[in-house]
Amino acid sequence: MSPDESRLDAQAMRSALHGCTIGRDVLVLDETTSTNDLIFGIVTAATPEGLVVLAERQTAGRGQHGKHWESAAGQGLWFSILLRPSITPQEAPRLTSCAAESVAETIRRELSLKVTVKPPNDVYVSGGKIAGVLLEMRVVTGETHLGILGIGINVNHQPEDFTPELRGSAGSLAMELGRPVNRQTLAIAVLRNLDRTYAANF
Repeated sequence: MSPDESRLDAQAMRSALHGCTIGRDVLVLDETTSTNDLIFGIVTAATPEGLVVLAERQTAGRGQHGKHWESAAGQGLWFSILLRPSITPQEAPRLTSCAAESVAETIRRELSLKVTVKPPNDVYVSGGKIAGVLLEMRVVTGETHLGILGIGINVNHQPEDFTPELRGSAGSLAMELGRPVNRQTLAIAVLRNLDRTYAANF
């Protein structure tokens, strides 16, 4: 599959997610530093909740505790969602945990893989970390707090796509299945499940 054929399609995602809060608007970028940082940089009071920004590559993706998240170009799903949850910053871990469980559940259902969540935010398959969740909240005086939910999923990586330091601990869905995974289909399934989880709990 050529890079053009495998590129994520924002318009098709918006159509598939019609009626959902998460995914009511979708942007796909070739490259950015961090999708979380990008949303924080563009958000205004008028920006609708549920905006999703995906990047084919991040140059400064982040995990928990400021750790660097590797984002191999065109191999995974790297995206952030703008939320306005009715919770305090102290309750943020609950949203993080729900999001991680939602990602894991989607992978189980869509790909029939045995997936586990290492609380609060890491998703594993066969002992290899394949996904992580990072929620960053910003207090807005007199308004509902902003939450930027960042998610990274290693989809079609091969061992050589990871740095030597990560090859013993990181994995991907393709490595586990022995075949490539359609990133567009998986992204839509994950976003739909996140939308259901968010609507039911927040």
